[in-house]
Amino acid sequence: MSDRNAAAFMTAVGTIVIQDIPRPEPGPGEILPKVEYVGICGSDAHFFASGERKGKPFDLPFVLGHECSGTVAATGEGVARPAVGDRVTFEPQITCGRCAYCRSGRYNLCPNVVFPSTPPHGGMLRRYAVIPAHLAYPLPDLVDTQTGALIEPLAVGLSAAERGGVGLGTTVAIVGAGCIGLTTLLACRAMGASTIIVSDVQEKRLAKALELGADHALNAGATDVQAAVSALTNGEGADIVFETAGSRQTAASTPGLLRRGGVIVLVGNVNGDTPFPFMDLMYKEGELRTIYRYRNNFQTAIDAVACGRIDVGRIVSHRFPFGETQRAFATCVGNPGDVVKAVIVMEEE
Repeated sequence: MSDRNAAAFMTAVGTIVIQDIPRPEPGPGEILPKVEYVGICGSDAHFFASGERKGKPFDLPFVLGHECSGTVAATGEGVARPAVGDRVTFEPQITCGRCAYCRSGRYNLCPNVVFPSTPPHGGMLRRYAVIPAHLAYPLPDLVDTQTGALIEPLAVGLSAAERGGVGLGTTVAIVGAGCIGLTTLLACRAMGASTIIVSDVQEKRLAKALELGADHALNAGATDVQAAVSALTNGEGADIVFETAGSRQTAASTPGLLRRGGVIVLVGNVNGDTPFPFMDLMYKEGELRTIYRYRNNFQTAIDAVACGRIDVGRIVSHRFPFGETQRAFATCVGNPGDVVKAVIVMEEE
């Protein structure tokens, strides 16, 4: 392995340039992983294409990427585990540990969080990066390092399924078959859902949903999804509806897919003002819930993969070498119908 450090800097909207940077040294309580795999998240693709966060431009240059895994290259003072040579994944929520939310266990709501790849905090698309040791999770032998980079999006899917109350015999509808829709599917199946209906407008993603265990895959561009879900549920609708597409239109459609007394979970990032038929939800006495990232489930995600309950590695459709990070992002943004999940391999292929 080379000791040369480099990072993929977003230097303008739609432009990423790889530049050499100094290799950092871990301080007390920190480790230095050699990053080996980084997944491209939907938020990364949005930042790349827009140069904006919450409608406002962020400062450039900027490093994206937070779904990552690698091997510990060095440890700082006071770190016993993980040790040099351990393969790890990284939970990228660096919280204060002192506020009321952290102390109550709801650390994902920490107002002082540093989340790599969310401006202004630079991300993990670099060969070496210092992280807090307590946020590094060793990967068991049965979990390969590339799959380790998918633990972060799987944690989102597990949070969604838990928030919705998925259990044995549950009927769910998942709107959107991107990475988070697919990890939500995997979580729902592992937690006992009996019927899983997925909708999207991209045939390749729908095919992947069927491969991963969906019972029905509906092309929203060619099918009346509400009528189809009604027919598939004997006119009742789904017990739980997950919005994972992050679209105003799909968010507004969720009450029409829901059974009386059911639950809607908003998972995707729906930006801007969204007209929502609250009366439709009220007539069904339905509940509207949200999630914000994840908490207290990274180890659960790793264990579920290690024991074979969840095979999250199958969502990967594209791999790009680090030197082609620009092409990787351009492909994700420009060809959404072709890309299900892209991973950047930090060692050149």
